[in-house]
Amino acid sequence: MAATRSPAPTLGAGLSTQELETIRDSLANGRKPKVVFTDNAGQMAGQTGQVIELTDPELSDEWVVVRFGRDELPFSPADLAVPPKGTRSAPRTSVPEMEPEQAPPPFMITRDPAPAAVPAPRKEETVAQPTTTAEPTATEAIPAQGGEAKPARKAAAPKAAKAKPIPALTVTLAYADGEWTVGANQGTKAVAKPYVIRPTEALKMVALLDVPAVHEAVEQILAAERSEAEHQAQRLRAELAEVEAKLADLNTR
Repeated sequence: MAATRSPAPTLGAGLSTQELETIRDSLANGRKPKVVFTDNAGQMAGQTGQVIELTDPELSDEWVVVRFGRDELPFSPADLAVPPKGTRSAPRTSVPEMEPEQAPPPFMITRDPAPAAVPAPRKEETVAQPTTTAEPTATEAIPAQGGEAKPARKAAAPKAAKAKPIPALTVTLAYADGEWTVGANQGTKAVAKPYVIRPTEALKMVALLDVPAVHEAVEQILAAERSEAEHQAQRLRAELAEVEAKLADLNTR
């Protein structure tokens, strides 16, 4: 039996701006482009996944969401690269659960077609492994106590999105053409269109303001309305007196 293990490809460069635009166009067309993890991704280097979403880069440095097996994890563009043509995709499914006494094989075992072949010594098997000690990849799940496998990398907690500011609320009390009106706007949206209110209600609202100039302007408005009302009352009294005199003259005749 011969033991062989293919080393993970060394990828140092991340996704370029043009490659990110290509991925964005593919997502818009309903496709999920494949990417390979670079050396910046640590123990996941050389593995492949599928991009399923591009989030807002201003909210987090890790804004490229990649589906890896059953996990959906965010990464930065420097952690990913476009896989070279002809590169065989690494398995995306997690390692099946094993018995507590067993552990995931550190490399693949291939059988020699010769039936009488003698297994190579353990020392020679390790020669086929990479010269540098690599951490377990994401697909080589680390067995926990009880035989269950845990993912090598935990999903990073998403950062809280910035709260959208609430538009300012503006309440307007106005006087024009002898009528008091009140209205309200929130931002550019009209919450309440201007409608007529009684003068007493308007004066109560004005009384809440501690602005002498506003009170002075209101006093001028009230004085003008009072003068107009007195003139109108005098005119009506004169007209009434004239009508009563005419009525009395008709009665005497």
